[in-house]
Amino acid sequence: MNDLDVLRVFCGPDGGGGNALGVVRDGAALPGADARTALAAELGFSETVFLDDAGRGTVDIHTPSVRLPFAGHPLVGLAWLLRSLGRPPRTLRPPAGEVAVDFEGDVTWVRGRVEWVPARTTRRYASVAEVDALPAPPPGEGWLYAWAWQDEAAGVVRARGFPRRGDTVAEDEATGAAAMLLTHELGRPLDIRQGTGSRILTRTHPDGTIAVGGRVRRAGP
Repeated sequence: MNDLDVLRVFCGPDGGGGNALGVVRDGAALPGADARTALAAELGFSETVFLDDAGRGTVDIHTPSVRLPFAGHPLVGLAWLLRSLGRPPRTLRPPAGEVAVDFEGDVTWVRGRVEWVPARTTRRYASVAEVDALPAPPPGEGWLYAWAWQDEAAGVVRARGFPRRGDTVAEDEATGAAAMLLTHELGRPLDIRQGTGSRILTRTHPDGTIAVGGRVRRAGP
């Protein structure tokens, strides 16, 4: 597709890591949930996001097998892309509800509610080494966010995400929604090091929303 952008979202400070994301800026070019899921499956990324109304910020998010009401890394990536095109959004609207957007230097932030996060399990492990040793995916069913403290005093977490949906995504490199859920459960801001080199920042807000932020780069050299 001519209007397909491929980004890496939640990159590390050195520009490495990041979760691949497909962005279709002209959602009208591919209407219909089945066609969109088929494209997401063809691309093979953990998510692909479709911008249906640029003025209102209306978006639709698909994995290779399901449609999602909310997800962090597609919204962070899309917000960054629109800013790079000279159209920085203040709000994006996935099916779950209105998502506030903010920019601080090279970090893009989006704010959502934990009740929007699709069902998944967080599981604490005793050490970073135990998290790193897990197979992809671990045995079992259902979305698993495996984590351990890397530096508890500083709020630094080592994490890995396993959708276990039976599709082509065995491990999710960086997962904003799961980071929101863990932040809610722990009740504190986090600096999450996920996957092979990704970094997700989180914040809590007095209104009950949780912000996830990170750096974005275009895919490729």
